[in-house]
Parts: sequence; structure tokens; C-alpha cells
Amino acid sequence: MKQRIALMLAAGLLGSASMAYANDPAGSVENGRKLYTTNTCYTCHGTVGQGGERAAGPKIAPNPFPYVAFEKQMREPRGTMPRYPKAFVSDQDMADIYAYVSSIKAGPASQDIPLLRGF
Repeated sequence: MKQRIALMLAAGLLGSASMAYANDPAGSVENGRKLYTTNTCYTCHGTVGQGGERAAGPKIAPNPFPYVAFEKQMREPRGTMPRYPKAFVSDQDMADIYAYVSSIKAGPASQDIPLLRGF
């Protein structure tokens, strides 16, 4: 009985999590790449979201956190990140930046880079 309840609860959580991702706003990867540079996101988060040097900004790609958390951090940031109000970054611009960050793929493992084999 407990296993069945736990299974039903897990299925419900997975269903609501997938609905949250399905409701993410549509964004343009290409425009998001431009905005990522224009808004100087790269100065803290790195050119491909890998995170900044000396803890300037956390790693945000690949696999960024959900859009609602991304939006919350942009609008009401924790720590030293500057705030990006709608007057500066529109909702569509934010969706585009998120689309770009979400499109960033993980780099190859070191053992898959021929030049690095044997070190």
C-alpha cells in the first residue's frame, strides 16, 4: 500500500514537472545568443555558461535550472548579480536568453579529445 502511494505521488510530481517545462515561453536561440553578449552575461557566467573565474558567477549551462527559477533570479537576484527589470530585459528577451542557455550542449569528455589522450 505504501509503495503504491509513493508511486502515485512520484508520478504526479513528474507530471507536474513536465507541465512546467511545457509552459516555458518560446524563445529564439539566435537572438538569445546576441542578448547574452549584449547584456554582458558572459562576463560572470562565461562565454558558454560554464561559470566565471574566481566565483564571478555560477555555471548555468548545460542543463540550466527551470525557467521560473531563471526568471526569479533575473528579476530579483540573490547575491551580487545585478537586477534585470522588464524595462531593461523584456519577458521575450529573457525567454530568448533562456532558449540560448538551454541550447548549450556539454563539451566532450577529456578522454574523447585526441590531443589530450596520453596525458
